[in-house]
Amino acid sequence: MTKDSISRREFLRISSLFSASGAIGAASPFALNLATLGTAAAATQGINDYKALVCLFLYGANDQANTVLATDSGSWTQYTTVRTTNEAGSIALPVAGAIGGVLPITPTTTQAGRTFALHPSLTEVKSLFEAGRLAILANVGPLIMPTTLTQYKAASVPLPPKLFSHNDQQSLWQAYAPEGASYGWGGRMGDLLASNNSNPIFTAISASGNAVFLSGRTIQQYQVGSNGSTPINGLSGSLYGSSTAGSTLRSIVTGDSGNYFQKEYAAVTNRAISAQALLGPAMPAAGNNGVPNPTQYTNPNTGVLANNSLATQLQTVARIIAARGALGTKRQVFFVSMGGFDTHDFQRTTQADLLAKLSHAINYFDGTMGNLMGTDMRKQVTLFTASDFGRTFTSNGDGTDHGWGSHHLIVGGAVKGNDIYGSFPVTGLKHDQDVGSGSLLPQFSVDQYGATLANWFGLSTSQISDVFPNIKNFTNQNLGFI
Repeated sequence: MTKDSISRREFLRISSLFSASGAIGAASPFALNLATLGTAAAATQGINDYKALVCLFLYGANDQANTVLATDSGSWTQYTTVRTTNEAGSIALPVAGAIGGVLPITPTTTQAGRTFALHPSLTEVKSLFEAGRLAILANVGPLIMPTTLTQYKAASVPLPPKLFSHNDQQSLWQAYAPEGASYGWGGRMGDLLASNNSNPIFTAISASGNAVFLSGRTIQQYQVGSNGSTPINGLSGSLYGSSTAGSTLRSIVTGDSGNYFQKEYAAVTNRAISAQALLGPAMPAAGNNGVPNPTQYTNPNTGVLANNSLATQLQTVARIIAARGALGTKRQVFFVSMGGFDTHDFQRTTQADLLAKLSHAINYFDGTMGNLMGTDMRKQVTLFTASDFGRTFTSNGDGTDHGWGSHHLIVGGAVKGNDIYGSFPVTGLKHDQDVGSGSLLPQFSVDQYGATLANWFGLSTSQISDVFPNIKNFTNQNLGFI
């Protein structure tokens, strides 16, 4: 498309993307908090129940081999041999039963000769697993089609682009393509289901800044902070000592114009004002009389209590879910995240603290969903983890390096918990899923992972094929964990 042939509709679409991403600049910070939708064209109509998906993204690439472990004799020998280096830098965890040792779990589905455990910081995760509300999906990552190690080495099948690159793999997990992707699978699901919401602007909501996961073709994410939506200051009341300056400012930033860019900017601003006016009063207060405040978590390295920002993000999500009736929402997709998982160094202590926060926050959210303003919402809300990629099984002395496949958690009342889905990979090196240094060739694709969630969420088979373009390459399109 040339600059001479660009249509007004295309110009407004591009302009709205700029405004949602903050590309307009510092003169309009409120645009960062806006998701604009207009009229969503949805293929699914008439949904009467409520469901929400919550993507919890672990930025930096969580080390899967210290998160979920095989502990049978042969596996544990390989694990301790490879991951034990010098005493100060060793990333090998203590055996079950030792002080600070791994936490044994017993999946419902046995895997011959194998036993399993969780990282010692995942105490609440272990409890949720045993309660049947948490499942583990083993070795999932970006794939275009089923791939064997021989095919990978020969590059005889299409492979995901730019493997092992943080920014690109974060984008590939969330949006099918490397950095620069325009829309993600959370946003695409929102595109298809937003017409079931009275206020479709609240379909895709991030409590953790801009995320391509929530960007759709028609829907755009609505970004919130710990207090909910952020109002545009100065539009009411006194401004610079004047009782009329606020209304004047509002007329300037929302007034109509013959300039396409200014017109779209005004429309974005008006939607932001309207959305904030709806969401603010609808959200229950944070605290015991509304949605309970998270307790502090205990840092396992120091024993010190501290606030957990991930739990605070999930509290915000809970408050918005609690407002579903007032907002008229039937389907919502949320995004929360935490960073710091790029553990090339100091992995033993860094990951212990991060996973303690993760476990604490997931447990808080599960408990809150169990009695959200007097209603048990667990079966209607599903949380799942994602991350850039897994990490190498080998240690670099004090940490690990970039990998590929990883293990992930799915949490909720609809989840078929207390189980590990998929064949747990061989522990060690030089096996059929080792692409180098113990980095795992995934057995499941992100498309299969997402398609399973989308099926529960209410998408039809054809819609799932639209949202996940590579799912047609995989025979097993529902992994059965929900």
